[in-house]
Order: sequence, then structure tokens, then C-alpha cells
Amino acid sequence: MAEISEKDVLAALAQVVDPDLGRDVVSAGMVSGLVIKGSNVGFAVEVDPKQGAAKEPLRRACEDAVQALPGVTSVTAVLTAHRETPGGQAQQRPAGPPGGQARANQRADIPGVKSIVAVASAKGGVGKSTTAINLAVALAQTGRKVGLLDADIYGPSVPRLMGLEGKPNSPDGKSIDPMRAHGIECMSIGFLIEGDTPMIWRGPMVMSALEQLMRDVNWSELDVLVVDMPPGTGDAQLTMAQRVPLTGAVIVSTPQDIALIDARKGLAMFRKVDVPVFGIVENMSYFLCPSCGERSEIFGHGGARATAKELGTDFLGEIPLHMTIRETSDAGNPIVASAPDSDYAQAYIDVAEKVAAKIDAALGKSSSGPRIVIR
Repeated sequence: MAEISEKDVLAALAQVVDPDLGRDVVSAGMVSGLVIKGSNVGFAVEVDPKQGAAKEPLRRACEDAVQALPGVTSVTAVLTAHRETPGGQAQQRPAGPPGGQARANQRADIPGVKSIVAVASAKGGVGKSTTAINLAVALAQTGRKVGLLDADIYGPSVPRLMGLEGKPNSPDGKSIDPMRAHGIECMSIGFLIEGDTPMIWRGPMVMSALEQLMRDVNWSELDVLVVDMPPGTGDAQLTMAQRVPLTGAVIVSTPQDIALIDARKGLAMFRKVDVPVFGIVENMSYFLCPSCGERSEIFGHGGARATAKELGTDFLGEIPLHMTIRETSDAGNPIVASAPDSDYAQAYIDVAEKVAAKIDAALGKSSSGPRIVIR
């Protein structure tokens, strides 16, 4: 396979002319963030923020030009833009997604979505995604209309955890219909790329992709959109916190000190950007032996409860470490959907009831809403 060089990519892009400028995108200085990894190419095309939607054909032309190079198997191009700050200095930000208008760096509602809850942790590997999908399913069992957004651009897991395959439909070539599973509308970058394709994007590209996943999706009238956040406190977290009105955040941690250190960071980040923290969930809190029933606290126990008390937030509940939870998640059949009467599902349901009450309180509704009842 021919090795792909930066020179080859730029030469291909030099054949793409911006009709408004009458110049090719390379000589016009519109190409940035070029990354080549194996046979995968990613880059950004910088445009006037007022022309974000109108420049979608240019973005596609750039992708097509690079895709035609020998050895290239995937190309990802996103639009970014510059706007003038009050002091006159240019500041980079994502351009409006295809079919949408450029947006100022302020919180704007997602049409039809009444509330948005972020499920987050500053540390990876604590079971945040498993918690997010089961929380979403449990909220749907209250009669709420629920959506699930996978905001982890680098490591999307919602398609696998929700048992979804294939690509979503686009009715007009600009917007995307969400996929559906277990009564929930779902959207993830994982639906739009091949499973083994690495996302080798810089921050502005991630921010632009998140904007499109939020606003170019034909969400129904949703009572709550659950957002499975990526680990960390970087671009994706700030994009969500600053660009949409998050109703609240749920922090997931395991009991050990190293995870709780990062959980503190995640909680502090949300507070700094004025997002209410609903509380902390302790995942992998204990292990019950399936043979003898003996309880083992493999990662310690009670650390999240103590941290919640110390930081002045609520403790939402304990989720056990158990093979059934792992097996149902890997199979794309969350335990709250597949075994709703099990003790393990009930742990998630208890958390969901507390989160539902907090959502209602935040929206000014009575907290005496429907409880999740399994018959």
C-alpha cells in the first residue's frame, strides 16, 4: 500500500477551489489540523462562521479529493471557523454544522429536548457508559421520552452497548435520524464510521462533531437527553457545558482513591461552568459471589459516599460488580431492559428515580412523578 504523505494530501486539496474566494483551499490558508495515521486522513477546513452551512459542499469536495488518493481508506473533514472577539482578535470555534446556522459561544437549547443530563467521570474505565445506558433505559420506564447521546468521539461505545448496527438515515442529506433501541433514541459518532477507524482529531474538530451530533439530529420531543460523556475535563466537556443548557450532571466513580481523585476534578469542572451536579454514583461498589453469596469489596467501599458528603453533593447509589451486568452490556441488552426485576437492575432503577426527581425539581415540576414499577 502506498504511503500517504502530507505533501500528497495538500496537493490533492490544492485542486479544490472555493468559488467565493476564487482560490484553492490550500493557498487560501483554509486547511488546518492535518493528521495522517496509516490510511486515515483528518483535517479541518476553516471558513467564515456566517457561511458554515453554505460551505458544506466545499467540505465534501475536500473529502472527495483526498479520498481519491491511492492508499486512503477514510477521510474526515470538518468545518471550523473564526469569529472576531470584541477586542478584534480572531478566536477559533466550530462552524455551524451542515444545514444549521453558525452559533455564538453561548448555551442554546436543542429543539424539542426539555432536559439534558450528562453522565461523566474524569477517569476512564469506571463503568460510566454502562451506567449511562442503564440510567437512560430506567428513565424511559417511568414513561418519559428519552434520548441517548454518545459524546465520546474517540471511543464511542453506545452502539455496542445498545446492540445497534448500521448507519442512520438522512432524510434530506443534511440532518440525521437517530437510531432506536430499547425504546430510546440514540446517536453516536460510532454509527457514522467504520468500527476500526481511529478518530485522530484535534480539539476544534471534536467540538464541531459534537455540535453536529447534538443539533443536526432529528430528535423527537424528548423529556430528557442522557449524554454519555468521554473521560477527562477537556474540549468535549467544555463544549457540552458551554453550548447547551445542561440540566445537571451525574458523576460516576469506583470506590478506590485514584478514581475518586478524578471524580473530584469532574465535579469541580461542572461547578465552575455553573452546571448543577445531581450527585455521585459508586460503581463496582462490591462483588457478590454467584456461588456462595459472599460479599467482597474488591475496590474498597464507601469512598464515593464519603466524597459526596465532603463535597456537599448527593450520593445517588451503589452499583455492584457482577458478571451479569457485564454480559448484558456486551450483548447490547442493558440489564435494566433484559432483567428488570433483578437486584442489579434495581440498583440502576434506584439511581434513576433520584435523578428523575432532580430533573423535575430543576424544571419546576412536582417531584411526586411516576415511580419505576416492574410487574
